[in-house]
Amino acid sequence: MTAGPLALVGGDELNPGNEPHDRLLVEAAGGGPAFVLVTAAARHRPELAVANAVRWFGDLGLRVEELPAIRRRDVTSSEVAARARDGRFFYLVGGDPGILPSTLAGTPLWGAVEAAWRDGAALAGSSAGAMALAEWVLVRDRRPGDERRRATAGLGLLPGVAVLPHFETFGHRWIASARDALPEATLLGIDERSAAVWRAGTWRALGPGAVTVIRRGERTSVHDGEIDALPSPGPP
Repeated sequence: MTAGPLALVGGDELNPGNEPHDRLLVEAAGGGPAFVLVTAAARHRPELAVANAVRWFGDLGLRVEELPAIRRRDVTSSEVAARARDGRFFYLVGGDPGILPSTLAGTPLWGAVEAAWRDGAALAGSSAGAMALAEWVLVRDRRPGDERRRATAGLGLLPGVAVLPHFETFGHRWIASARDALPEATLLGIDERSAAVWRAGTWRALGPGAVTVIRRGERTSVHDGEIDALPSPGPP
């Protein structure tokens, strides 16, 4: 079976402006089961992130519920993993980019989510959620507010890629340190309320902003069109 759509959102999720890519995800979900994972928001009022997702996707016609994915007992639970395996829609909200891979990588829960996506479910991440889906995650190098970034391992769906969300506001400031850390990587800058969406073998930029691909000094920005310079998701 063909993998479902994969959406990498640049941030400011669950707000007006995100309709083009979120409606595509809702359509692909086919009525659910549909889940939001608030792992990245574990330190930032995760209950509010759940409420916002339920409201937003409810207005788009999809009933969403939380898939527990914060505590170790959540991500190792066979019961939670079984729920995930039956899912048709998964949305990873923003927050702390370092928490998601360290919490989910190699767990039964993430294995079930990835398997469901490869069987056709919709999968999306915004800001930290989008960052975590790539091979590399750019995390703060030293103190809070530091613009320098260092690379750690992500969940690995996009080989050779690191995502720079909020690109038009502050994500572009990470380019220099990202190049230092990952000189051979493809850097994917995504504006807020915009997304790079992979579906049926093709990447497309959706939303009001741009998607920018930076690779070995070459920089290409796309508004509402196909993205040619981005690799497809890797094999399991």
